[in-house]
Formats: sequence, structure tokens, C-alpha cells
Amino acid sequence: MIRIAVVVGSTRQSRRTEVVARWVADVAARHPAVAAGEAAVEVLDLAEYDLPLLDEPLPALFGDYRNPHTRRWAAAVASFDGFVFVTPEYNHSMPAALKNAIDYLFAEWNDKAAGFVSHGVHGGTRAVEHLRLALAEVKVATVRAQVALSAYTDFQVTAPAEPGVCVPGEHQERTLTEMLDELISWSRALRTVREPAGLQPVR
Repeated sequence: MIRIAVVVGSTRQSRRTEVVARWVADVAARHPAVAAGEAAVEVLDLAEYDLPLLDEPLPALFGDYRNPHTRRWAAAVASFDGFVFVTPEYNHSMPAALKNAIDYLFAEWNDKAAGFVSHGVHGGTRAVEHLRLALAEVKVATVRAQVALSAYTDFQVTAPAEPGVCVPGEHQERTLTEMLDELISWSRALRTVREPAGLQPVR
């Protein structure tokens, strides 16, 4: 079974990103591959890992993780075949917490696939452009299809400090399904790169 993580890419209180991640998980649960038991989807919330600013003594490339929080994060990421990164756009880029979480690890990201759901005044597209570059450096293959939610049309918000309700237009769910199609296919193909033929683990 292919395991896909929906990564909540913000740790801020009252995160709209968490609301979006729940919508992504709900749509993904109806995907044919998930319904058939060929894929599973799970929310992976950065806020639950409480990662400090990168504090490992050695670069992640060496894989010699010394801190318990790093090893816990590494075990979580290693257990997935692909990722949907849900991200807001902060000052023309991704949140610092998300970049920090990526930088903590190396091998655990290698030869896996990722898709993106972004949100913001400009749909979060500039955050995703930076994410694609950072993930390429840790050997993550990113799919073309991308969901970009507008702060003006895809949310109902009653107060600025509240996350509001995610109410995407019909085309957004179609685009998300297309992205999941690509992501599951790439995740399945890349597993053969990571694991020798005939030695696939039971999941």
C-alpha cells in the first residue's frame, strides 16, 4: 500500500493551513486508489513535532541524528511514500517552520514524490515555487498539478484572527484529484527506486 502524508506546513496558532489540510484529507479519502485499499492518506502536522531551529551537530546528509526530536521526525517521514505539502505563503515564500522541517532530514525524503496545495492572497503559488527548489535538493520528485486556493474566494472568514472555513470552488476538487492521481502514480514508481525488486515491505 502507498502511504501519503498530508503535511500541515504551518505551526502558527489559528492556522488556516490546518483547515485546508482537513479538506485535502477528506477529498483524498474518496480517491479511487484509497477506496480500493491501494493507498492510505494521513495528516502529518508539523506542530505536533515541536522541532526547534535546526540543532543537529552534523548535516542531515550524514544521517547521524543525535536528538530525540530529530529521530522522531525522521521515523515519521520515513514511513511515507509521498507527500501533499499544504502551505500558506509568508512574505513571498514558504513558512520558516516548513523549511526547517525539510532541512532536518535527507535520506528519509529521497526518491519520494510530492504534490502541493497552497493558499493565500496570491494563492500561495510563490511559496510552492520555493518549495519545489528545496525539495529537489533532497531528491523529492514534484508533480505538475497543483491546487492554489485564493484567500478571497475559497474561504469564509468572519474575523482576521480566525482560520475560517475552507469552501473551495468545484474546480479545486477536480484539480486536487488530478494531483493525487499523479502523486500516487509517482509514489508507486519511485518505491521501485528505493527498494530492490522482490523485497517490498509489508505495509
